[in-house]
Amino acid sequence: MNLKKTLGWGTLAALTLALYSRRSSSYTRLHPELHSPLLRLRSPAFTLPLISLMRRLPTRFPEPTDVAFETLTVPGPAGAPDVPVFLYRPLSGQRSDAAMLYLHGGGFVTGSAGAYHRQCAGFADELGLLVVNVEYRLAPGTPFPGALEDCYAALRWMKEQAAVLDIDPARIAVAGDSAGAGLAASLAQLARDRGEVQPAFQLLLYPMLDDRTTLNIDHAGRGEFVWTPASNRLGWTAYLGRRPELETAPPYAAAARLENLAGLAPAWIGVGTLDLFYAEDREYARRLNEAGVPCEFYEVKGGYHASELFTPAASVSRDFLARSMEALRRGLWLA
Repeated sequence: MNLKKTLGWGTLAALTLALYSRRSSSYTRLHPELHSPLLRLRSPAFTLPLISLMRRLPTRFPEPTDVAFETLTVPGPAGAPDVPVFLYRPLSGQRSDAAMLYLHGGGFVTGSAGAYHRQCAGFADELGLLVVNVEYRLAPGTPFPGALEDCYAALRWMKEQAAVLDIDPARIAVAGDSAGAGLAASLAQLARDRGEVQPAFQLLLYPMLDDRTTLNIDHAGRGEFVWTPASNRLGWTAYLGRRPELETAPPYAAAARLENLAGLAPAWIGVGTLDLFYAEDREYARRLNEAGVPCEFYEVKGGYHASELFTPAASVSRDFLARSMEALRRGLWLA
């Protein structure tokens, strides 16, 4: 089995390293369609040496051919390098002036924009919009706020170059998965408060929102698959530059920490009930709605972290992706 082709997620390269067999206590709670032999192989928690090794592994992702594809760099944050981005435009069909900024997953410490060519090309082709995929800097080499500022620089560039890009700056969605979705949520907050550019919609796939989850002792059986509590601790520690603390975190580092959520862009949050992030995602959706921000919360019963990437043929996986696509269609007022 070609794991890279099957999973389509650079972060999951860790599954090829130091795997050992174990039957999880949560295996029987999985949705019937989401059982996979891969889940009987559990990766050890991320460690800094493992992350360093993963980054040294050769990774080449073929450029998409079903869309117009372009590689650019955009001006980076003050005093920081320029930010590489990938652009995807539909080749045929109705072309919208809407756009989406996509932020890849990887726990803040791994993953790459190139690993998401297929997903981003799919958004561009199916919805007829421009997709900008950001290669933001990773922790621990670049802790907070490096990644967030890279993403903000790309979003601001989209607004400033809207005429050249042939997009409407009032119709830009921010989107991502896992840590990328957490960055997208923080980016929406930062953009609201800086007042330079306002996203129209947030598409958040199982977002990594709250560093305080690392302090929980009991995770109610969640986080057994793919992204574990131990990996979560490492990811947040690397991103924050210190261990998470209950009392505080830097503003915009963890989206769930922000008290005032009023005035943010409408959102769609999707997550599996066995995902480590399930409770924090459900709570954030509740708080958004309570603050007057429309947010649809969709849960996959018996779904784990990124389960649709492990079992893409399952009807529950197809439904998850279809619902997220439809939410984006509605959020950007697409026909």
